[in-house]
Amino acid sequence: MQTACAPVWHTRRFAIDLTRPRVMGIVNVTPDSFSDGGAHADAASALRHAEALLKEGADILDIGGESTRPGASPVPLEEELARVVPVVREAVRWGVPISVDTYKPEVMAECLALGADIVNDVWALRRHAADGRSAEDVVAQDPACGVVLMHMHRQPQDMQVKPMEGDAVAQVRDFLAARAAALRARGVAAERIVLDYGIGFGKTVEQNLDLLARQRELLALGYPLLAGWSRKSTLGRLTGVEVAADRLGASVAAALLAVQRGARIVRVHDVDATVQALKVWMALNDREGA
Repeated sequence: MQTACAPVWHTRRFAIDLTRPRVMGIVNVTPDSFSDGGAHADAASALRHAEALLKEGADILDIGGESTRPGASPVPLEEELARVVPVVREAVRWGVPISVDTYKPEVMAECLALGADIVNDVWALRRHAADGRSAEDVVAQDPACGVVLMHMHRQPQDMQVKPMEGDAVAQVRDFLAARAAALRARGVAAERIVLDYGIGFGKTVEQNLDLLARQRELLALGYPLLAGWSRKSTLGRLTGVEVAADRLGASVAAALLAVQRGARIVRVHDVDATVQALKVWMALNDREGA
């Protein structure tokens, strides 16, 4: 077990300073994402959206070509590649950290070959390609890419039909510890690994709140945490706001609470509002620490 979170996240081209919280902007190149599906479904509109997120203050861009919302159907490999590759090919030229949100080893390998910096995997590198190569193989064989290991209960098709039972915090902690240890055993440096407790991925509202309230128990594993609360259905349940895109206030509040409890990266749709809120939070922290 690690004893302290690394102050720097080592990725392919960038050493990302985590002494201050970082904002990962979501670029969904999909027609069916739960909150903005179809808004940026072609490469040109996705790239325009990505540029706008950078202007709003995003530190990292997270590009994904397959929705993993509850009930989502899997996307064929060739279709996901057709969606993601043109966006990644252009975005890596912009001089900012590029993350690829995928669980398919083939997509990971293709995007890393194009110069992507980070693999963000909701399956925590547990899936295999048709040729038998695993997602874990792809990351372990890459000399420098960063990786986000996320906890997901079951799979998108049924994760909310039969959500987790019992103490989610202990189960998520043990799962993430095991997945990080497996990567370390393959020679991947701890400084390359970030953990995500997977809000909304097969958990109840109460379990999601427990994970936030007890987030420091996950930090005890010694790896930086990424929190992905943006527009999630739990926020809708708590606030009564049914439309995901209208959950701005709740999303910003959850991001701030996660950062206050030690998360170092927040993955968000609404970059501008989140960046503004974090600036106020950091100014107060700096003043209190002066």
